[in-house]
Amino acid sequence: MDILLDVHTHTIVSGHAFSTLTEMATEARRRGLKVFGITEHAPSLPGACHPIYFRNLHVVPRQWGDMRLLLGAELNILDTLGRMDEDSGYYKLLDLRVAGIHSLCWEGGTVEENTRGMIAAIRNPWTNIISHPGDGTADLLFEPIVLAAKETGTLLEINNSSLKPCRGKCAKAIPNNLEILRLCKRYEVPVILGSDAHIHFDIAEYGNIYPLLAETEFPRQLIMNDKPEAFLAWLKKQSLCDYGVKA
Repeated sequence: MDILLDVHTHTIVSGHAFSTLTEMATEARRRGLKVFGITEHAPSLPGACHPIYFRNLHVVPRQWGDMRLLLGAELNILDTLGRMDEDSGYYKLLDLRVAGIHSLCWEGGTVEENTRGMIAAIRNPWTNIISHPGDGTADLLFEPIVLAAKETGTLLEINNSSLKPCRGKCAKAIPNNLEILRLCKRYEVPVILGSDAHIHFDIAEYGNIYPLLAETEFPRQLIMNDKPEAFLAWLKKQSLCDYGVKA
């Protein structure tokens, strides 16, 4: 598969990453990406940037040669009601809104309650992508989540970083992501591969995901990462505004 996009990455602004915006974008272009997203952690995660950062995104050029740069946030799903940090006043400033569960700012419950919270976040009209739903941070029921994603057009991410052995998540992340892939294949729900790169060396690195795609014989037509024009068209349709996201 010709990898042409990666839209879940972080810079030093997120507080625990190691490359600047310029370093990340330059490396993404060097690797031949046509669409590249930087999604800084939202403020509820310790060490993340102040909300004022997102108010100034307009100063950054969105076209780097033949590569489209998308600037957004990885919002935190906070609880079993699906509440997320920040508000629509900030959401509308973002090119891309990814939402995920992070242990340092998540108040969970039973597997059924967690699933309802995830589905509420999926149905939030501002949510474009759910990050690492299979990483095991919260116990979830994946079939209703996949069906909610199909209903809303929200993309579920298969996250490469969660599958790194050094993260200590593989015992749950591998079977969870295999289940998500099998369900998405059954219900014909597209997925997006995410590097979750916190340094420029990891941009568009999906080596931990490829064995799972092979094991499930996952259809290439349901993977967004080699379809930049289709992704931008989908994002424009999904977004409540056109800020910086014109295909």
